[in-house]
Amino acid sequence: MPADKSYALKQVQTFGKKKTAIAVATVTKAAQCNIKVNGVPLQQILPDTLRAKIMEAITVVGSKYYSRLRIDVAVHGGGQVSQAYAARQAIAKGLIAFFQKYHNEVEKAALKDKFLAYDKFLLIADPRRCEPKKWGRHSARTRFTKSYR
Repeated sequence: MPADKSYALKQVQTFGKKKTAIAVATVTKAAQCNIKVNGVPLQQILPDTLRAKIMEAITVVGSKYYSRLRIDVAVHGGGQVSQAYAARQAIAKGLIAFFQKYHNEVEKAALKDKFLAYDKFLLIADPRRCEPKKWGRHSARTRFTKSYR
């Protein structure tokens, strides 16, 4: 590779979490937009509602910001919905990290404001977890029915 910095690979890696699902997004500068989740193009992801949830991260900001980027997301753990939420968070954080590293701070701040105005969970992890079951009970909160007769 030549010493010229224009040939250097411009990429960032970020992660997103939801419950036990973890997504790692790699955002790389490319000639055209290419988004894949676990090696599958975004247009082929089913069901449509989960595809729409993942696409929220890029439709909120407009094509100006992601038209020349390749986004590869690797997701594991959790269920389908948790994986979709983790992927959208990883994509949103990846766009912000890319613009912070390779562009100016003004564009990064504009991106961050758009994400936070739409949904704060695009950038901030959801801390809620499943409460463990207690002994002497059906589940975490419900008790066995007490009968007096």
